[in-house]
Amino acid sequence: MKPVLLVVEDDENIASQMKWALSDQYEVLLSSNAGLAIDIVKNNKPHLVTLDLGLPPDPDGSTEGLNLLGDILEIDKNIKVVIVSGNSEREVALRAISKGAYDHFGKPIDIDELKYVLKRAHYVFSLEKEYHEMEMALHRSIDGEIIGSSKAMLEAQAIARKVATNDIPVLITGESGTGKEILARYIHQHSRRNKNDLVPLNCGAIPENLMESELFGYEKGAFTGAHTRRQGKFEGADGGTLFLDEIGELPLPLQVKLLRFLQDNKIERVGGKGLIDVDVKIIAATNRVLKEMVSEGLFRDDLYYRLAVITIDLPPLREKKEDVLLLANHFLLKYSHYSNRQKYLSQGAMDSMQTYNWPGNVRELENKIRRAITLSDGIVISSKDLGLGLIKDPEIIYDLATAKQMLEKKYIIEALARHKGIASKVSKELDISRPTLTGLMKKYGIEYNK
Repeated sequence: MKPVLLVVEDDENIASQMKWALSDQYEVLLSSNAGLAIDIVKNNKPHLVTLDLGLPPDPDGSTEGLNLLGDILEIDKNIKVVIVSGNSEREVALRAISKGAYDHFGKPIDIDELKYVLKRAHYVFSLEKEYHEMEMALHRSIDGEIIGSSKAMLEAQAIARKVATNDIPVLITGESGTGKEILARYIHQHSRRNKNDLVPLNCGAIPENLMESELFGYEKGAFTGAHTRRQGKFEGADGGTLFLDEIGELPLPLQVKLLRFLQDNKIERVGGKGLIDVDVKIIAATNRVLKEMVSEGLFRDDLYYRLAVITIDLPPLREKKEDVLLLANHFLLKYSHYSNRQKYLSQGAMDSMQTYNWPGNVRELENKIRRAITLSDGIVISSKDLGLGLIKDPEIIYDLATAKQMLEKKYIIEALARHKGIASKVSKELDISRPTLTGLMKKYGIEYNK
């Protein structure tokens, strides 16, 4: 679909000429007054607007046009408004820019140059729209959604929503740092058990001689030092969810007791003489290949098939690079309280993050962002701040006029290189006339020798 362009111009001849010249690249809508322009903005949501400041009832001034500019941006602040006016006074141009106009373009109109300005404006519009959508996705994720737009994460989220509605055990697999506990919490939050606790236990972090009492609790006098009765993780998770991380590290004797619970929903404390009913959903996770452990005799096959009724595999971050920047921006928002101001990723930082292999997965990415927030001096985070240092950051420009000039110069130099200095091909690609190209090359001191 073509971008939608609204031309606000009270001179019918100029308006018609602009529509004829721009219709090959844009869906052009016309308005000769402020009232109609507002209706079009509300109903058609244009991406770009060219605005003549001299509109009725003040065709010789700029008041009506400046007021309309404010009204348009109040409806949609993302619209890029290019002022196209015979009023070339610097003061009026500055007022328009200060009120939110993207650029100012004087009459008489050079269509080739106007096309170039509109092309840049639409590019900026597209970038801002993409960033806004990403920001909205981040806020949704902060409210409890899984962070990620890759096919793998969307599939994991869909399966997680389905298994959250029942009490079937779930096995989450994936490398260390891929977010298995986050997914487990997502399942719990979307289940009927979400008013009760999710109780996590890392089976690889508890010594084997303490694991049984940690899971099932113990009675007073069950062993030396057991001075009182103590509930275990199962009872602590009653009515909620028990998340058994690194389930592959669970000793074989305790695998038998876990299997018994999955069969009849009963546990027995260490030193106890009776069974206790417990209402718990089990979510297990591992970074090991349990099927191989079964064949090696390290994991019970009957327990494996009980746990793996539903298996969700989380791929490593290197296989879902489209999620890297979404996660990075999420962590920037999450840890912004460590800094006095919000920080942003430079282009070099984003490029280096996309090429890095992330052996530590999401956990490593999170730690890199926390490091960068601490070490970066300004508001912009570089690849060096991240500790990656793979791609040099481009120079950061804060002056808008300078940034536009650098972008123009960059586009021209790259186009000249692609077309080996053939001016006709360069001007065609950049949508400008050959005289305009020659003028810009002279302006920026660009020389090209084949």
